[in-house]
Amino acid sequence: MHKLVVLYPKPADPDHFREYYVTNHLPLVTRMPGLLAWRYSFDVAAAQGQTPYFAVFEAEFADAAALKAARASSQGQQVAADVPNYATGGAVVIDYPVQDGTG
Repeated sequence: MHKLVVLYPKPADPDHFREYYVTNHLPLVTRMPGLLAWRYSFDVAAAQGQTPYFAVFEAEFADAAALKAARASSQGQQVAADVPNYATGGAVVIDYPVQDGTG
């Protein structure tokens, strides 16, 4: 499995972010080809002090090639182009292969 994680710093207008994200952005995300699962939260906490992030999103794909294809698709390009409409604080995007834990 391959995971995509997006970390969102605090936006200028948190209420607009929440409303737009749920109403407009997430429906675009769900149309990305190869998307196996997704989840998000506006309740990001840090172990110590204040977290630098307002929200987090994670998505799962079968492998890196599936993620690459999803991001290159017209749906993926729509998703990327939509980010400035709500994420005035920017976005940190990372991806990585998931290693299963044992024992």
